[in-house]
Amino acid sequence: MDALLGFLIGFFIWFIVRVVVGGIYTVNQNERAVKSSFGRAERMPGDKTTLDDPIASFLLEDEKTRYNYPQVRVIPPGVYFKLPWEKIRKVRIATTTINMALDLENPAANEGGTRLEAVTKDQLNTGLTGQIRYRISEKNLYAFLFGIKQPLVHVMGYFVAVLRQRIANFEAKPLAGEGGTLAAGVPGAEVIGVSINDLRKNLRDLNEYMDQECRSAPARYGVTLDASLITGIDPPPEVESALAAINTAHNQVSSDISLAQASADQKIEQSKRAVEIETLKAQAEMEPLKLLAAELAELYRAGPAVLEAYLRNVRLRLYDKAQEVYLEARR
Repeated sequence: MDALLGFLIGFFIWFIVRVVVGGIYTVNQNERAVKSSFGRAERMPGDKTTLDDPIASFLLEDEKTRYNYPQVRVIPPGVYFKLPWEKIRKVRIATTTINMALDLENPAANEGGTRLEAVTKDQLNTGLTGQIRYRISEKNLYAFLFGIKQPLVHVMGYFVAVLRQRIANFEAKPLAGEGGTLAAGVPGAEVIGVSINDLRKNLRDLNEYMDQECRSAPARYGVTLDASLITGIDPPPEVESALAAINTAHNQVSSDISLAQASADQKIEQSKRAVEIETLKAQAEMEPLKLLAAELAELYRAGPAVLEAYLRNVRLRLYDKAQEVYLEARR
């Protein structure tokens, strides 16, 4: 009897510790959690999927069938209780910065995760350095926890693949002439440079392109790429001097073109000012003639005698100012 009582007391204590005490769990401020019962995550009511969320708008039509995940109930920060057959999976949603050259499966790759190699359009092997800021998407925790075994590895692989494809096809935009047309006949338009120079000059455009291409990552893998920052592009040592020479020549040509354009613009502006001045002078000389013609027309409408009197008075004033007067004698 005593043994049975001891067994019951022990079982009761074990039950209290296992169910009551062990069932209490907390979710921190920078964490979110998903509860699963017998391996099945707790869904949102109505059987909603990621296709019902705006994050799916960046997927292609053929991708929507592959990345159609159910929406699960996300547990916010707080203190909660779970049953023994329920399991809690927590994720950190804080923004994390990672070197974009880091290989999560092989940390020794890419020179110890410090330099990512890529091939440019002109077949030069170049090194890329930079960082990626990412965070776990609360809107698609199912993909991160259950859809993919290693979501961060998939995201990094996707990012590197898109980046290398962009590097391999990147080329500078031709210089523009008047009206935004291609400057085929503009001197110096052919001096565009090699692709590494173009990449260095267009790092901002390259970063913006990567941000645009990775907008579908939350719907694919449950990971949001907040920003990609490519900070350096290093060419092979054997072509560094050649690139420096090309840059010097390109800068010299650009400087000469700018000076010529500035000189031409100055001459055009001076010509415009000269034409404007001569036009104003002509208008100033024509204005008294117009007023005189209007006055004579008004006198003529008043009567022939008035016009004759006006002409006589004008002659008298002219005679008064003249030193000599020549009159035509009648024969």
